[in-house]
Amino acid sequence: MRADRAAAGDRAGSAADVDLGDPRRPWRAEPLLATFAAAGVLTSADVRVAERLGVLTGEDDATVHLAAALAVRAVRSGSVCVDLADAPTLAAEGSPDDPDAPLPDVPLPWPDLDAWTAAVRRSALVADGVDGPADRPVRWVDGRVYLDRYWRDEQVVRRDIDARLASLLDVDDDALRTAVHARFDRPQDARQRLAAATATLSRLTVLTGGPGTGKTTTVARLVAVLRDVAGPDLRVALAAPTGKAAARLQEAVNAELDRMVERTGDAAVPLNARPLTASTIHRLLGWRPSSTRFAHDRTHRLPHDVVVLDEASMVSLPLLARVLDALRPDARLVLVGDPDQLASVEVGAVLGDLVARPVRPGPLPGRLATVLPADVPDAAADTRDAAALHGGVVRLVVPHRFGHELGALADAVRRGDADATLDLLRAGGAHARLIEPAGDVPQDDEVPGLRLDIEATGARIAASARAGDAAGALEALGTHRLLLAHRRGPAGVARWASLAQRWVEHTSGELHPGPWRVGRPLLVTTNDRTTGLSNGDTGVVVADGEGGVVAAFGEPRAPRLVRPHRLPAVETVHAMTVHRAQGSQFAFVTVVLPPASSPLLTRELLYTAITRAREHVRVVGSADAVRAAVERPVRRASGLRFPR
Repeated sequence: MRADRAAAGDRAGSAADVDLGDPRRPWRAEPLLATFAAAGVLTSADVRVAERLGVLTGEDDATVHLAAALAVRAVRSGSVCVDLADAPTLAAEGSPDDPDAPLPDVPLPWPDLDAWTAAVRRSALVADGVDGPADRPVRWVDGRVYLDRYWRDEQVVRRDIDARLASLLDVDDDALRTAVHARFDRPQDARQRLAAATATLSRLTVLTGGPGTGKTTTVARLVAVLRDVAGPDLRVALAAPTGKAAARLQEAVNAELDRMVERTGDAAVPLNARPLTASTIHRLLGWRPSSTRFAHDRTHRLPHDVVVLDEASMVSLPLLARVLDALRPDARLVLVGDPDQLASVEVGAVLGDLVARPVRPGPLPGRLATVLPADVPDAAADTRDAAALHGGVVRLVVPHRFGHELGALADAVRRGDADATLDLLRAGGAHARLIEPAGDVPQDDEVPGLRLDIEATGARIAASARAGDAAGALEALGTHRLLLAHRRGPAGVARWASLAQRWVEHTSGELHPGPWRVGRPLLVTTNDRTTGLSNGDTGVVVADGEGGVVAAFGEPRAPRLVRPHRLPAVETVHAMTVHRAQGSQFAFVTVVLPPASSPLLTRELLYTAITRAREHVRVVGSADAVRAAVERPVRRASGLRFPR
């Protein structure tokens, strides 16, 4: 061991003064950090931030700099912190920035854990513990090292969530019972009744469930229950992380409200007399001119009585902290999502943390048992869901939208059962299929039918677009989508999108199309306040009937039309990453998997990709890649799952 560390030290000394040939690697760094940078564990940004913090605080211990650099790296990879005891496993996970980078093939000089922890805790760079100084840029808590701003965001979420669960709202039990049974009158609606009652009694509700379990329908009827109990003037806000998800939420909730009525005296009044409007979370919080801060915060609260956040698995820790800052203490918050999907591309996995975290026993389960005694899970027979009620978590379990094959496949992936997943994919059938290429990365001629599907979708989009049928073009856009894990490389979006573009152009005969070719599918890549478009929104260029073109976005029932000169940054979207596809649904999905060694290949990625399909999913990849995905859950370090 000492010989290995000495050898590693020699390598570190040589690496300190050598240009490593990669702009992401520092050309000069102190020996210890240079060794980790040369191995691909750290980037230049990680090293420079750590060294700069050391200069500002007078800290010259290289092991403390390493801990700070790893905390920066953790944030880049989506974690809130780094656990020093687990830090050596980082090298085996590859780079969060470059999944194709080779893994380090030399032993790394990890410090002795006890000595490392002691050095970190006594450093002037680090606040030691929850009660440590408030002016330190890095914080150590129970073995976890944070950049202090993310620890503070975690504390905001922890304190506010705990406060919301500590006491219940004053609601008449009889009125609540009547409203819940009126809106959810079927015997199989027990979980939906629980969700509505929880949202009425508690200031925090976490509504979870897999695809097709009726989360959005439950939200609409939950709103109806709240209006029945609290009065028709209840101020309700609907929001989602992306414009696409917000549009889908608004349409689905209002469509469900259209089918319901409420009693006013002897008259029946349609609930859609007051239709709800959904927005992105950023737009809900409001923009403050010439500032990076939101208009609504703890000094200027949101006016709403109820805030519903859909697709909550995509919400980052800092964004949820800003929402909680902006909510009135007495307002209700309803988080809706699937914790088994991919987490936010930014920091944290908040929905998963809130579902999994241990919660002190609270008053909610007892009150629910009084209102809905037949619907509360039995603590002995259903330990998990009964315990979850203490945290305001209600899980929907009955699928309504998915066919049996897709539902069973998604469930096998969620459970981490690789054998069952492969059996279901290889069985084929009307809803799922596995295509196993000869090598690790499929060639385009190894995917029978893919070119035909892309060409057919492109032709259908183009036909509607030329006719000026914006609704038809947007509907066709949801027919088929090609999903990938990587952006670059042989199994990346760049390669497969280029192939798809050539296929579509060959079919349409437009080998040299202009930037605003009619029928071009678009993906918005930035948020834009002027047009109301958000990063991830998709649309189509359609003829305007006057010799020009216009871009159509949103849902087919109510397309939003934007002239090309007003558009934010866009790109053609014949293929997209699985992350970008969150919040969207397509009739038919093709998923091209990277090699089994890719660190991006995870259970959450495969689950999310499969559940984007309404009717059929075609998975293209080796059996090893499928097995690696199912058996590799995402690991995001966070303190929310711990008692403090």
